[in-house]
Amino acid sequence: MKIVIIGGTGTIGKKVSALLEKDHEIIRAGSKSGDVQVDITSEASIEAFFKKTGTFDALISTVGNGHFGPLATTTVEDFKKGLLNKLLGQVSLVLIGQKYINPKGSFTLTSGILSDDPIRSGTNLATINGALNSFVLSAAIELENSVRINVVSPGLVEDSLDLLPAFPGHIPVAMDKVANAYAKSVLGALTGQVIKVY
Repeated sequence: MKIVIIGGTGTIGKKVSALLEKDHEIIRAGSKSGDVQVDITSEASIEAFFKKTGTFDALISTVGNGHFGPLATTTVEDFKKGLLNKLLGQVSLVLIGQKYINPKGSFTLTSGILSDDPIRSGTNLATINGALNSFVLSAAIELENSVRINVVSPGLVEDSLDLLPAFPGHIPVAMDKVANAYAKSVLGALTGQVIKVY
């Protein structure tokens, strides 16, 4: 399979790449690194990216930023940054990518634990994660040519322990468990699912 991994050199993406590259062709993409560069906040950049990489069998997105800060000081502009990046950026990969994906291919996006288990200062990310989960549930019944779509919702991963103080009481998730959730989405038969790895 030809698998495109957006964020393929990041914390989660590099683990997913290492797991899947043994048996598949992997194209790693990032905003500043990887085999090809793409800005997920730009429709023109995404379109150019897909034209360069060509048709593919699976796309995994492990990228997206959001605002982290107290609700009392969060502005509308702060909130928009996350909506335009992690939410609309990943949605755009699907909306544009559906023209390039092969029949019976799959999209796998990334949300996160905060939609189910919120923390202080995480309202923007919690909102985005919940919206991504809903997008996948709905898009699954409309994608054509037997194309599947899922979203992986990981907890705080063990390779991001610097964030642990913001997640009191959370138990970090093993990286191999997270990576295998993406493999399950790509190589399995699920569609319209939120694959939780907590």
